[in-house]
Amino acid sequence: MEQKLRRDRHMGRNLKSLRWKANLSQEKLCAELQRRGCDIGRTTYEKYETGELNIRISVLIQLKKIYGCTYDAFFEGLDESHED
Repeated sequence: MEQKLRRDRHMGRNLKSLRWKANLSQEKLCAELQRRGCDIGRTTYEKYETGELNIRISVLIQLKKIYGCTYDAFFEGLDESHED
């Protein structure tokens, strides 16, 4: 029996939007995250934005501090129903 697999919802669009609003490249953002103790390279961060990897909570905490936003900003729009 074949099962249809669906991609889980991811916050990549929100991560990218917040980064753009802060006028940061992925490289500059990753450098700041590394300065704050998160060992994240640009290719890993890119996978967060594309939804290929789930973001670690420790990274999310630092991003909240960098952007000065609420946690809600990361999850905006993810609770909307998009049923097939």
